[in-house]
Amino acid sequence: MIENQIVRRNVLDPEVIRAMEKIPRDLFVPEPQRAEAYEDRPLPIGYGQTISQPYIVALMTEALRIKKGEKVLEIGAGSGYQAAVLAEIGAETYTVEIVPELAKFARENLKKTGYGSVQVKAGDGYQGWKEFAPFDAVIVTCAPEKVPQPLIEQLKEGGRMIVPVGPENQVQELVLLKKVKGELLRQSIAPVRFVPMTGEVQKSK
Repeated sequence: MIENQIVRRNVLDPEVIRAMEKIPRDLFVPEPQRAEAYEDRPLPIGYGQTISQPYIVALMTEALRIKKGEKVLEIGAGSGYQAAVLAEIGAETYTVEIVPELAKFARENLKKTGYGSVQVKAGDGYQGWKEFAPFDAVIVTCAPEKVPQPLIEQLKEGGRMIVPVGPENQVQELVLLKKVKGELLRQSIAPVRFVPMTGEVQKSK
């Protein structure tokens, strides 16, 4: 997985590679999917949600250039795998999942794999996690049509956010945002397809 799916696509950050080598991805998918856990594609984890393909996890993590000790918010915990990668790199990690059953699944997976320090909340990621803001970085693993304002407000000055933006069932744009003097500098990373962000974000359509 590391060599063929990640390094060959020019994801070269040694900390990202080390984390993904160490973490048992098969323990973050439902048992029927475990034989496919290291394949180059997203996998269903129930409730209409997926675990992202390994390359996308690596790409998004590398783009944020996270330093040890930084406070990172993830929107869309899913099964907890991305949060585990962030924690292994050394981030103080907070993750929000709108599906309560998946929040529980993520919490259990993180605990049994040694990442019980990750804070997991069942709730609407549109609102972020104000109690622990501001964050050095935000990673969004579901696609809103536009970046939620609460996430922008909870990002530190100089902070980074990576988020897929675009309509459901169409190609979306993975963008890296940097907050500079209250404004967002935007860099396009790649075309992607993510499950849509649900909850309050749908009211703003």
